[in-house]
Amino acid sequence: MRFGLLLLMSALALVACGPDDDDILFDGQFFRSKLKTERSTPDEFIVTSSPVSASLAGAREAARYEATVYCVNRFGRSDIIWAVGPDSPDEQLPILNDTLTLQGRCPQ
Repeated sequence: MRFGLLLLMSALALVACGPDDDDILFDGQFFRSKLKTERSTPDEFIVTSSPVSASLAGAREAARYEATVYCVNRFGRSDIIWAVGPDSPDEQLPILNDTLTLQGRCPQ
């Protein structure tokens, strides 16, 4: 009985360590993406995605996804006007401490 209980508790602990059901893979990896806005200008945002070292392509798409979800939920449209966006050339992408930072605006 103890062994069965221990086995069940171990299995539950392992399940809790895995990704959430709503986590999405980009280029086969999970990325931490965060979007920030200012209260006075909610249409403008900065979105970060890391770790870039896992995949630059994946980090780009994770940031694009986060921004698209924000614009759709907040303004009802998926259009984004990028100041520095995921389609910028590699050498123009701001990457610091393994984190990609993009800036954009949701048209109203």
